[in-house]
Amino acid sequence: MQFTTTATYVATDELRVAVNAAVALERPLLVKGEPGTGKTELARQVAAALKLPLLEWHVKSTTKAQQGIYDYDAVGRLRDSQLGDPRVHDVANYIRRGKLWQAFSADTRVVLLIDEIDKADIEFPNDLLQELDRMEFHVYETGETIRARHRPVVIITSNNEKELPDAFLRRCFFHFIRFPDAETLAAIVRVHFPAIKPALLTTALTQFFELRDTPGLRKKPSTSEVLDWLKLLLAEDLTPEDLRRDARTNLPKLHGALLKNEQDVQLFERLAFLSRGQR
Repeated sequence: MQFTTTATYVATDELRVAVNAAVALERPLLVKGEPGTGKTELARQVAAALKLPLLEWHVKSTTKAQQGIYDYDAVGRLRDSQLGDPRVHDVANYIRRGKLWQAFSADTRVVLLIDEIDKADIEFPNDLLQELDRMEFHVYETGETIRARHRPVVIITSNNEKELPDAFLRRCFFHFIRFPDAETLAAIVRVHFPAIKPALLTTALTQFFELRDTPGLRKKPSTSEVLDWLKLLLAEDLTPEDLRRDARTNLPKLHGALLKNEQDVQLFERLAFLSRGQR
C-alpha cells in the first residue's frame, strides 16, 4: 500500500515518504503545519489513494479522549429504568461507540483522522497513549476488552497551538508541511483550475507571494485562501492587467479572500501612504 500524489492533491516527495513510512511502521502520522496547508485533506486523499474507508474525529476544545473510545449514557439508563424499559437490563444498550472503537471493529482496515488534536486539553494526547500504541482498550461497564481487528492508518493533525507531550510524540511519525514554494503552489493551482491561463497564474502568484512576504503581516494567507482568491479572479474573468494593485491602498484585487483582519489591511494602506510621501 503506497501513497502517491492523487489527481486532486499534490503531495511533495517528503510528504509521500512520511505517509508511507507511518503506514509501514504502523505508527500514527502526526502532521503539523499552518492552517490551510491541506493537513485534513491529506487524510481524505490517503484514504482515497489506498482505497480504504475514512473515519473523521474532529477535536474541539471540550473534547475528551474517552469520547473517541466510547460514551456510557448513565442518565439515559436511569431514565429508562424509571419508565420500566426492559433495555436497562443490558448495559450495552447505553454504550455509544466512538470513532476509535469504530475503527477497531471495522471489517476492513480504515484511515482514522484525529483532526486538530492541539485544540483539546493538554492531557488529551496522553489519555490515548495505550489505545494508539497497543490498539486495544477495556470497557469497564461490560468487562470486555476491544482489540483492533485491523490496525487502522491513523493520521493526526495539529496547528501547533500548544506543545504535545513527549510520551505521545515518541509514538508518532512526524511530518511538518511547509508552505509550498512557487513551483509547487502553481502545480496545486493547476490541479484545481486546469484551464487557468499561464499569464494570469504567474501574475497572481507573484502578487500573492509579495503579499505573503510583507514584513509585519499578522496572518499570512494560506494555500486554501489563494485558491479562493484565484476562484474569484476566474469568476470575474480578470486579466493580468486587471490585477494591478490599487495605488491608493496598495491592496490587491479582491483582497478580502487573502487578508482576514483589519490590522493587515491597514498595514498595506500605511505602506501605500508612506510610498506616496517618499515621491
